[in-house]
Amino acid sequence: MARLHLFDLDGTLLHGTTAPVEISRQLGLEAETVVLDRAIAEGRIGPPEYAAQVYDLWADLTEAHVRAAFEAAPWLARIREVWAEIRSAGEYCAVVSLSPSFFVELLLDWGAHTAHGSRFPAVPFTQPVDPSGALSAAAKVTITDRLCAEFGVTRADCVAYGDSSSDRELFAVVPVSVAVNADAHLTGLATHSYTGRDLWDAYELIGPAR
Repeated sequence: MARLHLFDLDGTLLHGTTAPVEISRQLGLEAETVVLDRAIAEGRIGPPEYAAQVYDLWADLTEAHVRAAFEAAPWLARIREVWAEIRSAGEYCAVVSLSPSFFVELLLDWGAHTAHGSRFPAVPFTQPVDPSGALSAAAKVTITDRLCAEFGVTRADCVAYGDSSSDRELFAVVPVSVAVNADAHLTGLATHSYTGRDLWDAYELIGPAR
């Protein structure tokens, strides 16, 4: 049976940062977004509040800003090589992130079969954000189940890669997981743990499908 590999973005594929921070850096608003990241990580605000507040920060955001943020971000090495290997094995790779969909979906160009993020209007913003479109940790499980149905696999065929509390619920329902540069929220939950800057090395921990 083919496997479905599920990749978190912030702190996992992106090393030591989040997509919103990298986007805000292009606008000179990095510090404000770091404060918001800390607030959501500590549970003082939820995904809807976070989405509404970063939307307000990004009033002047353009597609050029988003592309510049993507290209300058500190990605792990060999992401595209890992995804090409997954595809060549007849398996599937997906990115499921709480970050904005307009950033997450750029990873389709790197070889992900599918990419899901919190729903935001197109950039530059001419429509309001719908806070109900902000994803949560629980939504990662819901999306995983939908992708399993789409690709003809089950939770038993899934491998999750993540780093923080937003990945706890997904790690709890799949049989194989890799904590990538993870914080204490995933202690004792992951099948494997990796610290470093190369996704290939993390991928190799899971071994071939049985």
